[in-house]
Amino acid sequence: MRLFIGIELDEAVRDSAAAIANSLRRRLGRRVDARWIPASNLHITLWFIGNVADDRADEILRSLDRPFTVPAFDAHIAGLGAFPPSGAPRVFWLGVQSGAEQLATLHAGLSARLLPLDIEPERRAYSAHLTIARVKEIRGGKADADLRASLRVVAADAGTCRIAAVTVFRSHLSPKGATYEALLRVPLQ
Repeated sequence: MRLFIGIELDEAVRDSAAAIANSLRRRLGRRVDARWIPASNLHITLWFIGNVADDRADEILRSLDRPFTVPAFDAHIAGLGAFPPSGAPRVFWLGVQSGAEQLATLHAGLSARLLPLDIEPERRAYSAHLTIARVKEIRGGKADADLRASLRVVAADAGTCRIAAVTVFRSHLSPKGATYEALLRVPLQ
């Protein structure tokens, strides 16, 4: 099964983030071919695990099934950006204006629980964000600066929500796109 660990956002923030994504999508038009994330799938990823056997998944769930010492907190989701920071964008995201420090602390806590199971983090430093689209292709000439300028002019404040748990998700892939199933919710303090 394919697993990742993330933060669930409340419906109001997911809907606002989806509306921001739709606004950006309209602004970019046919210049960008991207897979836009549906509101129901919007989350903040803490750790991507990938495909594991069922017995390995059980081991992972057991290692995570105790509360985190981080107190519940508010996360404010706002500001558009793109990865990588220069060149052709591959991902469009909304930033975490408040709550990023707590998310980094949770990521470090996951590291302490997962590294003993030989589950390595990504090579890049953790950067809290909400992915709204994965870019497949940019049509036309050198449009990087124009695309990044478009990000600055779209109103992008999805609001604030209370974060009280870390969720282990199972990702079900299909030709129609991924669906996520919450396997375990681990409370914050």
